[in-house]
Amino acid sequence: MGTRLFAALIPPEDAVEHLDAFLDPRRDAADFRWTLADQFHVTLAFLPDVAEDRVDDYIDRLADGLERTPIPDLRLAGPVVFPDAAATKVLAVGVQPVSEAADVVVERMAGRARNAAVQVGTVVDGQRFRAHLTVARLRRPADTTDWVRLLETYSGPDWPVYEVAVVASHLGEGPGGRPRYQTLAEIPIGG
Repeated sequence: MGTRLFAALIPPEDAVEHLDAFLDPRRDAADFRWTLADQFHVTLAFLPDVAEDRVDDYIDRLADGLERTPIPDLRLAGPVVFPDAAATKVLAVGVQPVSEAADVVVERMAGRARNAAVQVGTVVDGQRFRAHLTVARLRRPADTTDWVRLLETYSGPDWPVYEVAVVASHLGEGPGGRPRYQTLAEIPIGG
């Protein structure tokens, strides 16, 4: 088996701290598997099995694809649930563009991250892209209507995206059996 990779936007420290402070007093109210703040990210593309000899090629192709990408300003705000509030498996915070143009830029970045995978001959998770930051996973599907209402009140600080991270995910090697993330590259954008 190869390397599990994802290309992601990593929010800056102030955005992470803001969201973590919002969630912290509420985490004990539900028996969810809460995402650790130092693992907060917005996945652009997930590559479940990349051959070791293709990782550098992927990074190079992604860098080429992002070379002239404008810098979008984003904020974390509002709820996102998968598949829905009545039977949630994943609870997340949405990613809102500060401008309409930023929305298009993030979609293009996700498309380029996926295209780079195809170009190097590796499989990319085919789920439709919806920008979000996972805050918790549920052990079994449950109604999260109250959490959705709570997250409707959340809006974090604006932040510019200057880079895309390529991260290896090592399952079960992190604290509490979580994945351990290893950043392999930080690709600058804004050319």
